[in-house]
Amino acid sequence: MRQQPDKSPAQRADAQRNRARILEVALVELTRSAQTPLSTIARLAGVGQGTFYRNFPSREALVLEVYRYEVQQVADAAEQLLRTRAPEVALREWMDRLARYAMAKAGLADALCAATSARGTFKSLAQGPLTGALELLLAANDRAGAIRPGVSPDDFMLAIAGLWQIDPHSDWEPRAGRLLDLVMDGLRAGRSAG
Repeated sequence: MRQQPDKSPAQRADAQRNRARILEVALVELTRSAQTPLSTIARLAGVGQGTFYRNFPSREALVLEVYRYEVQQVADAAEQLLRTRAPEVALREWMDRLARYAMAKAGLADALCAATSARGTFKSLAQGPLTGALELLLAANDRAGAIRPGVSPDDFMLAIAGLWQIDPHSDWEPRAGRLLDLVMDGLRAGRSAG
């Protein structure tokens, strides 16, 4: 009896692409409307209902994974930016990425609330990855003498708290840019002379 060739690596790659595509479409559609039917998301992602539900058996599972996915994208950007940019530039560009995340999160708020009442879950999903990314960026900037010494991730998050007050349906980018420039100027104040 002849053995069939193993197609699992190709199937896994295809499954990963399907999952990523579902998450990308869900982020856009759920940000537009928390009530977007799951069948619409599956259709727009180009996957069948079976594939969709194998990945996300419920609306809550999808919404939480979209949130987790977006948080991880923001966190991963810190290391990627530090590989190719000076620490100060990496931090400022990461702040812009965080602003885009904040606006997407605000757009997802209705979907998050509709999917689950476990409000603490959202904070716990974001806190670890974002804190780790901030620790990396702040430490690199501290070593480079680009920012005042001793800034903690908590200090940073308090300084940018106004970001979450900006209306995501407004012309938010210029306003967020000004706020983040002010925060960056504050981080530079008191830096070691180098």
